[in-house]
Amino acid sequence: MPNQDVSTLPGVTEFLLLIRETPLFIDGLCGQLEALYCEVPDARGIALICHPNPVQGGTMLNKVVSTLQRSVRDMGYHTLRFNYRGVGASAGSHDMGSGEVDDAEAAAHWLREQHPQLPLTLLGFSFGGFVAGALGGRLDDQGIEVTRLFMVAPAVHRLQAPEHLPAGGEVVLIQPEQDEVVEPSAVYAWSAALVRPHELLKVAECGHFFHGKLPELKDLVQPRIQ
Repeated sequence: MPNQDVSTLPGVTEFLLLIRETPLFIDGLCGQLEALYCEVPDARGIALICHPNPVQGGTMLNKVVSTLQRSVRDMGYHTLRFNYRGVGASAGSHDMGSGEVDDAEAAAHWLREQHPQLPLTLLGFSFGGFVAGALGGRLDDQGIEVTRLFMVAPAVHRLQAPEHLPAGGEVVLIQPEQDEVVEPSAVYAWSAALVRPHELLKVAECGHFFHGKLPELKDLVQPRIQ
């Protein structure tokens, strides 16, 4: 049943409410990384979600991250979200750059080891958009295909387009038009300079944290998940 939110099917909503994320730890370069892992029946893919800036309080429990997790879960994806080094119960201290990408790489490899036959989708919000994009480029260099990359209100000033992105797969940028943290014009300019095919979606009357717009975010992500 392609492109349909399975949570809308009779009886499925109640079933999904019973699906719990499992707390676990993943080995990273700086020690163990705290994570939440969710398995769904008959999964069509796997998804890794990267959280926003830890210096500004970003964690894997951020409400935008939670919305992204539920959005792909409800479409039949195993999901994994995690705390970067120095966040929550994760070991180490903030690096605010390549170190967090190292953490995401460790999480992605762990997730692929659990389900090597399933296609991989990456999603990231704010600073996590940078992390997801840079991770996609790393995995591409390793010969690992990233089927889809969602960058939500991404910190594009940290990325060098297009070197940090995967060469293949679908890339979707979702940018609030009234973002008070990431300058929308910077994202639009970055998108315009990005020569590889991608989609830019603008969310009207929406700030950085999608207050009152989380259902709209879900509605943008789910039709682009197959």
